[in-house]
Amino acid sequence: MKLKFIERLACCVALASLAACGGSGSDSMVNPSPPTPQNAPLSLLLSDAPTQDWALIGVKVLSISLTPESGGAPVTVYSAPSSAPSVNLVQLDQINELLGNVSIPSDTYASATITISANPGDVELTASAEPDTGFAGAAGATIPANQIQIQGASGSSGALTVPVNVKFASPLVVSTTQNNALDLEVDLAHPAFIIAHVPPAAGTTLWAVDFRAPVRHRPIKDVTRLVLRHMYGNVTAVASDDSSITITRDFPTLPIVNPETAVATQQSLQILADATNGTIFYDLDAKTTTTIKDFSSVASGLVGKYVRVAARYQQNGTLVGVRIWASSQFNNVWVSPEGHVFHVNTTTDVIWVFNEAGGAVPLSVNANTQFYFRVPQNALADATPIGTGPAFLANHNLVRGFKVHASVVDPLGVPLVAQTIDIETAAYQGTISAADNTTFTYTRNFLTASDDYTYTLPYISDTTTNEVNGVSTTGFVWWNLGYPTLMDTGSAAVGDFVSATNGGVNFGGTVGNVTAWGVSGCSWNDPIDADSWAARWTVLLPTPLPLGTVATGFANGTFTMNVVGGTQPATVDVSTASGSATLAYQIDRSGGVITVSPEDLTTTAGLNAFTAGVQSGAIVKVYGVPQSGSLKAYVILYYTGDMPAS
Repeated sequence: MKLKFIERLACCVALASLAACGGSGSDSMVNPSPPTPQNAPLSLLLSDAPTQDWALIGVKVLSISLTPESGGAPVTVYSAPSSAPSVNLVQLDQINELLGNVSIPSDTYASATITISANPGDVELTASAEPDTGFAGAAGATIPANQIQIQGASGSSGALTVPVNVKFASPLVVSTTQNNALDLEVDLAHPAFIIAHVPPAAGTTLWAVDFRAPVRHRPIKDVTRLVLRHMYGNVTAVASDDSSITITRDFPTLPIVNPETAVATQQSLQILADATNGTIFYDLDAKTTTTIKDFSSVASGLVGKYVRVAARYQQNGTLVGVRIWASSQFNNVWVSPEGHVFHVNTTTDVIWVFNEAGGAVPLSVNANTQFYFRVPQNALADATPIGTGPAFLANHNLVRGFKVHASVVDPLGVPLVAQTIDIETAAYQGTISAADNTTFTYTRNFLTASDDYTYTLPYISDTTTNEVNGVSTTGFVWWNLGYPTLMDTGSAAVGDFVSATNGGVNFGGTVGNVTAWGVSGCSWNDPIDADSWAARWTVLLPTPLPLGTVATGFANGTFTMNVVGGTQPATVDVSTASGSATLAYQIDRSGGVITVSPEDLTTTAGLNAFTAGVQSGAIVKVYGVPQSGSLKAYVILYYTGDMPAS
């Protein structure tokens, strides 16, 4: 699985006024006045990707700052309100949480610092109702705060924080004359992000959370392609020409309360009506639906109401509402569930969707339920349903793991009936098989067998425009997790993918042959396969393996290991190459404290420490991509102190 938390800072462009300098006379020529720095607006966003193990990973981002390449003082681009809202990272699945807009000096920035609150209870963890096999926690359980240990925390009691420093893959140029976007990605699936240590005898399972491990930079070139999470707000004004509304950004209270209440911020946003295609406006109090091209017909009484907005960026950085829900009660705009699809029952036409708190909400799909797929770069497609009614659920068009935001006909109805379902991320995942030059097959099994699927995906057409990881290309692309800058693109991509996924490593026993595991982001109605899903991109993920024991120690780039349930050792390949080295971590539990220590295998000291730790009999946890006869290690955890249970 790929669980990841992404932070995106999209620099929306506007022309700023140029300050006049100089003048007549010799003095102005000799000592010209310095130019006034120009500012450019910055839209601040967060995003992330799917998880099967966690329903809630709540964090409080206190501030974000950018450091100029010239070495000047950091520029703060985000400061949380005094009561910092908690953001559930699980909800940000390849979509963006818009925090607000700021204006910062035009400059070239080399890095960012994200400050996260690290007091006991500031990080909330709730397990999924059906985590994958081998998950160390109880299904659906909330992890007590005293069992969560945040790595790298500093400061005084009650004011603990973790500063996460991220060096950009390439400098961020904030300019008034071009669009810029910054993607800071924290990968929740990174094996060193959340580590469970289960003692073999009586004792408490401890969870180490390390925000320092999985953060990286991935650029985005086109803000119009960003899928924005539905945003909540309170309407403060309607423009005099009725073209837009202004809202104050709100967040739902976490943990949720009943009825749910809003956490207000100082961030103000302008939302335009779609004057060309129309914005669909849902009045939840009057239970009416209208299509508007300005706000004149709904302006009366709108100020003071709460809204939920599905919006998209235009090229100039303005926000256009695709669909807007309005009510005098915050709970009414919030109650429609947002989250990952948990169950799809095609017999009863009921789907279950995780909500903000990690609970699963049943939704009935009737003949009037409309399904949308978010494609913000195409205004007409973004506002046009791709399917209607229970027929869309057939043939695995909607499966467990898709990220959706639903709206209901009546927030007080029992059962809740889905009016619309926005598919924000269509992600198929699992073991990969039968890859050839036209299709490949995913097989995914869950504890609830009715959620299992086998789905054959075609690749998108080789002429389809595809922007991934800041690269504009055409056709299907793929990469190994952790190396998005090493994407395989172009005419050879499909053939390389076939070669990379047809290998395997055999451990024997109940583990057997371990094959490639991946996740794919899909698009709808690609010309090559109309009215169905096709793979835009695929990430080869580290295949989950049981805990293991080193059979022959590390030497000359490899070691062998046995795993629980296996009957024969397999070879693990370890890279020490700069830029693509295997990530190694020493996990030490001593005196009830977990310490996560990264070892840099590109250095002599790091390699020596790793060699000493990974010898015969050592307990290890390996995450890697199967090749023909060996496992290409992405992350290796080796344990010292109190050993974990097998």
